[in-house]
Parts: sequence; C-alpha cells; structure tokens
Amino acid sequence: MKRFLSFAAAFVAAGLIGCTSMTPQQQGTMSGAAIGAAAGAGIAAIAGGSGWTGAAVGAVAGGVVGNIKGSKQQK
Repeated sequence: MKRFLSFAAAFVAAGLIGCTSMTPQQQGTMSGAAIGAAAGAGIAAIAGGSGWTGAAVGAVAGGVVGNIKGSKQQK
C-alpha cells in the first residue's frame, strides 16, 4: 500500500508541475478530460453501467468542451 501511495503522490506532483507551461487551451483540454472522466465514471456507477466506459465517454466529452473553452480564453 505504501508503494502505491508513493507512486500516486509522484504522479500527481508530476501532473501539477507539467501543467505550468501549458497554454490555456491545453490546460482546458486536460482539466475537462479529467473532470469528465470522473463524472462519467460516477454516473455510470450510479446507473449500473460500466465505470470504464463511462470514464472514457466522459473524458472525450470533457476534453472537447475544455478545448473549446480554453481556446476562447486565449483570444
């Protein structure tokens, strides 16, 4: 368990550091995909469907919306 927590902490830290040099459009895409994946998995679990499928669909939809929103912030 300690090994998993160490790996998870390193992964989160690397993700946060990696986002500092991104454009607003790239940041919107990444955050939209992450939020969409979490929401899709949650909704699928509540509805009794596959969490993985819900996460995949949510990530795609969230990434598209985040990309569009991020591109409007750039202008």
